[in-house]
Amino acid sequence: MKRSSKLLSVAAATATLLALGASGASAHVSVKPDTTTAGSYALLTFGVPHGCGESPTTKVSIQIPEPITSVTPTVNPGWDVEKVMVALDTPIDDGHGGQLTERVGEIVYTAKAPLPDGYRDALVLSTKLPDTVGETLVFPTVQTCQDGESAWTQVAAEGQDPHDLELPAPTLTITAAVDEHGEVATVSDEKAAEPAKGDASTASAAGASSAPLVLSGVALALGAAGLVLGGAAFARRGAAPRGSAPHGSAPQGPAPRGKA
Repeated sequence: MKRSSKLLSVAAATATLLALGASGASAHVSVKPDTTTAGSYALLTFGVPHGCGESPTTKVSIQIPEPITSVTPTVNPGWDVEKVMVALDTPIDDGHGGQLTERVGEIVYTAKAPLPDGYRDALVLSTKLPDTVGETLVFPTVQTCQDGESAWTQVAAEGQDPHDLELPAPTLTITAAVDEHGEVATVSDEKAAEPAKGDASTASAAGASSAPLVLSGVALALGAAGLVLGGAAFARRGAAPRGSAPHGSAPQGPAPRGKA
């Protein structure tokens, strides 16, 4: 009986801790990417789970880290959205033969009607992630409410537990691509795979290029044989045997001698 009571007490305590942990995690404005693979296009979903204290949310401002230059915000029916551009100190290549002189520095969502405390909404951004594996992107976010604001801008120092922060900024870490077996594709693996691909493509190209040559040789041989056979047939047809009568005429011979 005592053992059962202890088990129930432990189970209740565990459930309470899990509930507190879940509520604490869900209380933060956070970002959930659909992928973190380096160089990939990703959808970043920013969750707004509650107001500032008990005050309804009226605006959410998301700062975009410098490694990202272009962002496409998803239109949300309950919000107006604005892209705030900032000038680049040094123009960069836009990948299409031109240069970028400014980038998206901030996305601002303004609620058409205040989002009540205790109600959640999701704001989605589309962007291309940087190529640097292991880099952590920080998206400082300011949540403005009818009464006050919550600045989700704190970043953990080296060795500090991010869960100890009161208002942590949304973050994500760039990861390496994985192959079809779920293993991380390293640079050496990719380089090792390149010669194999090159050999296969070279063999294919060689086979493809030699095929027309073989066919051309066969065609020339057949053509030459046809000319030889045609010439022989023409020669046989054109040269009539000696003493033979032309076609369509009666054979002619010496006149018969008269009787004496």
